Amino acid sequence: MRVEEIREIARERGLKPGKMKKAELVRAMQDAEGNAACYETGKAGECGQEKCLWRDDCD
Repeated sequence: MRVEEIREIARERGLKPGKMKKAELVRAMQDAEGNAACYETGKAGECGQEKCLWRDDCD
């Protein structure tokens, strides 16, 4: 997913993306949802969030 698409999702969810980088923005949304902020932290195999919107793009 492109950064601009992610920023739009963030705005729809009431977050202000500002100049956050992609990974920072996704983690902020995960945190706001009450999920582990694990995007691109190398924990994709152990996070347990199989239905995460960001799963296909995560490392």
